[in-house]
Amino acid sequence: MPNAVTQAFQSLAARSEEALALRGDAGKVVVQIGSATCEHAAGSREVADEFVKHLASSGREDVVLHRTGCTGRCSKEPIVGVSVPGKPPVKYERVDRELVHKIFTSHIQKGAALPEHALDGSLETPYEYELVFCEGRRCKQRTELKASFEAKLAAAGIGPDRVKVNSHACLGVCSEETEGKSTHVLVRPSKTIYRLENEKDLDALLDGPVRKGTIDERMKVPFKPIAQDFFDLYADVRFFNAQSRIAMRNAGILDPESLEEYVRFGGFKALAKCLEKGDPTWIVDEVLKAKLRGRGGGGFLTGQKWKFARANEEKTRYIICNGDEGDPGAFMDRGMLESDPFNVVEGMIIGAYAIGACKGFYYIRAEYPLAIKRIENALQKCREAGILGENVMGSGWSFDMEIRLGAGAFVCGEETALIRSIEGERGQPRVRPPFPTTAGLWGKPTCINNVETFANVTAIINFGGDWFSQVGTDDSGGTKVFALAGKVKHTGLVEVPLGTPLKDVVFDIGGGVLDDRELKAIQTGGPAGGFIPANRADMPVDFGPLAKAGSIMGSGGMIVLSDEDCMVDIAKFYLTFTQEESCGKCTPCREGTTRMLEILEKITAGNGELSDLDRLERLGKLCQRTSLCGLGRAAPNPVLSSLKHFRDEYREHIVDKKCRAKKCVALIQYQIDDEKCIGCTACARNCPTQCISGERKKAHVIDQARCIKCGQCYEICRFDAVERV
Repeated sequence: MPNAVTQAFQSLAARSEEALALRGDAGKVVVQIGSATCEHAAGSREVADEFVKHLASSGREDVVLHRTGCTGRCSKEPIVGVSVPGKPPVKYERVDRELVHKIFTSHIQKGAALPEHALDGSLETPYEYELVFCEGRRCKQRTELKASFEAKLAAAGIGPDRVKVNSHACLGVCSEETEGKSTHVLVRPSKTIYRLENEKDLDALLDGPVRKGTIDERMKVPFKPIAQDFFDLYADVRFFNAQSRIAMRNAGILDPESLEEYVRFGGFKALAKCLEKGDPTWIVDEVLKAKLRGRGGGGFLTGQKWKFARANEEKTRYIICNGDEGDPGAFMDRGMLESDPFNVVEGMIIGAYAIGACKGFYYIRAEYPLAIKRIENALQKCREAGILGENVMGSGWSFDMEIRLGAGAFVCGEETALIRSIEGERGQPRVRPPFPTTAGLWGKPTCINNVETFANVTAIINFGGDWFSQVGTDDSGGTKVFALAGKVKHTGLVEVPLGTPLKDVVFDIGGGVLDDRELKAIQTGGPAGGFIPANRADMPVDFGPLAKAGSIMGSGGMIVLSDEDCMVDIAKFYLTFTQEESCGKCTPCREGTTRMLEILEKITAGNGELSDLDRLERLGKLCQRTSLCGLGRAAPNPVLSSLKHFRDEYREHIVDKKCRAKKCVALIQYQIDDEKCIGCTACARNCPTQCISGERKKAHVIDQARCIKCGQCYEICRFDAVERV
């Protein structure tokens, strides 16, 4: 019923515009405050309260406080955006109550921004035009054309006060026809994208759009980048410039609890398009064209999985969104559920229509209360708007969803264990085949995809599978969201095209290693991932290359390690986690991880033998070959990859009884330098075992037999007399 669907969508859009018009944001000062778990932890609630107090005392009625999701810039939160009519928006970092007062009195009341508190590069010297060159791998001569244009500007005497030249990871406007033949550039403030092929086009760009401010229709690309709205707000910040946001395109922009705002940003347009066509096979074909692979870690083609489920004769089918994000340090799913819940809901409804599902389930870990709240809100508002329930948007098709909470078991991230948990059974994996697409929830065909996978579906439908496949690699289309953490300057959620070198993520987006230390390794894939050594940091982020290197993509954790980290200790940390989280159903995982952990504990305690290394490798490979599920098969990855790339550290622990990073407590020894010690007695007075002796104003001595290696003496000494060796 195409006409009924069209009318339903038009009615939804009209109601949304009416609601937003009644809110009356037009012409007002808009203050954006992050509202997600990470922002709240950094103090965004207190910041919002302080703005409310200032508004109440000032009597200003032309200022609107706008709640948004998380931008992903964890090391800079809380982030507050201020948009004054007629002026470019400014983002402030690490805002506290004192800074709120400065922002309100200076920027909001007087119109004078505070550059010293602005987010990196978001407030710079004003310029007339900004030209952003695409750095996507499919753009031809992107570096050469950018350099040539900068030379032409210099020759014409046009300085950075007039024209700023920038670059972006990928503008997402490539096509099969243009691949390798041209490059693209975004011109602001006109927000026009041009396709350039040669030096003549550069001359035309300089003479027309730059010198005269005109639009060259011959070179103009007819549509804007998918993440244009986000790009407009953050294009000046290198952290965001090096990203290509598709799954997270609305994060940090719209109110995550407002259906009206989501509709204004193109929400449910993709669903209406699918229902109007009335052809689920077309949806599956578009997802196949997009080369969208599951973002939960397995990397199986999403369209192929949907195709298998749809081909079943059984008509009762289910679809599940896996939001059970158990990797330590990973928060990609949480970020998307909290910041853009309607997008995930829409993607899941489209998936349900594609496979012919009658019911959907969100499986979200209970430790994500805000994500649960926002998905509940999104589902309720969708039901009220006729997007869920009976006769979805007048299409004649009925579908609804509910939420099930996970109890925090890491193994429930595995498909079959997750299904058993929803059924009310103990979360343990089962032997496959049959796969869930044949016999899943309550024995019926079931599709399981994770949050990020569904977050990409709407973009594929709106812009086309061919377009999506142009971003990424030949085997994997689109982008990948990573939780960048560890020894890196700028932590947070980052989204980059698949195929981006690891070093670009660490150095271009992350700003490099913390304290400018030496990069040692990059660990991907969470506790079941492997270590990529620094000399292989140019490896592209993709499923195949990472698997060959002994790691996995996983759900998207990326931990940066420096020369201060001990690879043996970190391998033990991850194996401790997987051993504790093993469900115990199969012997290889239950016993194999336990025995491997015992060997690692033996080595870090200084009791290891060289033969232990061979035993570790044999046990690890046995677990990989014989474990029942992906958790057991991937659990040895940290150990095996560290043995492969950092075997010398293991030998050092065993032979020399030393830990070069000083992380393995049993291999550390504290000594007092006679020449530096002045006999202040501070170390002796603070030693919990009283193993330090010596007279006042004379050098002290540590009794190694009684020392418990707590490090208290090392921390307390003001004269650097205590050495850790």
